[in-house]
Amino acid sequence: MLSDNESVLERKSLFSDIDLPVFLVSGGSLGLFVLLSLHDIDKVSHWISVGFLNSTRLFGVYWQGLLLATFVISLVLATGRTGRVQLGGLKKPEMSNFKWVSVIMCTLLAGGGVFWAAAEPMAHFISPPPLFGEESSSTDAAFNAMAQSFMHWGFLPWSILSSLTGIVFMYLHYEKGLPLQPRTLLYPLFGEKALKGPLGTIVDASSVLAVVAGTVGPIGFLGLQVGYGLEKLFDIPNTYGMQLMVLVGLISIYTVSAVSGITRGIQILSSANVLLAVVLMLFLLTCGPTSFIFNGYFHSFGVYLSKFIPMATYRGSPEWLDWWTVFFWGWFLGYGPLTAMFVARISRGRTIREMIVLTSILAPLMTTFWLAILGGTGLSFELENPGVISEPFAGINLPAALFAITEQLPMDFVVSIAFLLLTIIFVATTGDSMTYAVSMVMTGNDHPQAYIRVFWGVMMGVVAALLISIGSGGVSALQSFIVITAVPVSLILLPSLWNAPFIARKMADQQGL
Repeated sequence: MLSDNESVLERKSLFSDIDLPVFLVSGGSLGLFVLLSLHDIDKVSHWISVGFLNSTRLFGVYWQGLLLATFVISLVLATGRTGRVQLGGLKKPEMSNFKWVSVIMCTLLAGGGVFWAAAEPMAHFISPPPLFGEESSSTDAAFNAMAQSFMHWGFLPWSILSSLTGIVFMYLHYEKGLPLQPRTLLYPLFGEKALKGPLGTIVDASSVLAVVAGTVGPIGFLGLQVGYGLEKLFDIPNTYGMQLMVLVGLISIYTVSAVSGITRGIQILSSANVLLAVVLMLFLLTCGPTSFIFNGYFHSFGVYLSKFIPMATYRGSPEWLDWWTVFFWGWFLGYGPLTAMFVARISRGRTIREMIVLTSILAPLMTTFWLAILGGTGLSFELENPGVISEPFAGINLPAALFAITEQLPMDFVVSIAFLLLTIIFVATTGDSMTYAVSMVMTGNDHPQAYIRVFWGVMMGVVAALLISIGSGGVSALQSFIVITAVPVSLILLPSLWNAPFIARKMADQQGL
């Protein structure tokens, strides 16, 4: 048995690695949100709705400009001499190309890689975006709908998740020894004030809250969506007990993966995810509307490129923007600092060109092709038989849209199960990587202790379980909350617009490029 002195020393060691102010502010705020939601979800939803609308209308145009500027500057850095700069203090990458690409793709796509890929093109087909005008029930309308979906999942959101910010983290943490925390992004601007004191705590806690809100949302909705799928496929009642069982399984998977580390569990889960996605892609290309998918992708991508600037800067309908483009931008911005930390952790030894080409060009190309395959399949079926997809989807029913598509395919039962499994793995890969990223914020280094990873993995699952106990409204409120947290987070990302080019040029000089 430990003596009292040994017990005190053990407790001191246990908590000495944690940034307690960040832990208490972020954890306390999350706990308060859950308690208030359980007490009166209607009032909480009202407060968040007001905050959400004020955030999108006051900061929407700034967010649009920030994403566009980040993408353009990152391309300039990738194409110039700075593109050859080696990052992270290593001469060779830690991961193989396949594992590196797999982890990044799975981390940043999350559950949107399946349910939104099936549903969003249909949503824009039924209700055309105002930039394209009214043109219902036509092939052109379907292609325009896909082009708008490409905007929301393409170059701009991928770029904000880790391009310029990744460069800043790589240099300041691995070259200069600064903590691997969001506050480090403000070090070039505020110096030591950003690292110590209330500013750093607020920056880190805001970033953690945004990511936890954005991750708990997909975890909670997965319980609801898988419950819907199990009832539809196996006639298993979609009860809270069943949803809870799904969540327990999911929590176990991504927590074990996060604890086992980046080079083991996270890599293995991500690789399995990519392989299953490729199999399903080949199946849809072979057994689905092959001609429509390829025609739709090339035509829609052409529309996407030709209207890239008009779509990126569109301000004609604030009401539409609030619930589509600006909502998505707030969502991705909320993830920005922590995904950049995670990408920096797994990209050591890569060049600036390699990192930016993957995150800002290749990943968007792969994502848009996946959207064209899954969403395009649904649009093709809808054009051939109006109502076959749109009627089940009515009311933005995401899982219903997916299963309406799979029902039209050969071996529909097996395919439906495969897509359900793919969704679970997608969310699990986001859960493990964000658990790891939040744990890095708590410690300031890229190897957080296992118990910290377990705590945050389980905590996010418990919050999801509590929120779905009061219905989808609790999870929806938390998902809207990420847009509110995107306000301070977007200000944290702003200095990277000029700090990343400065750092890239400085490193190029140091490396003799």
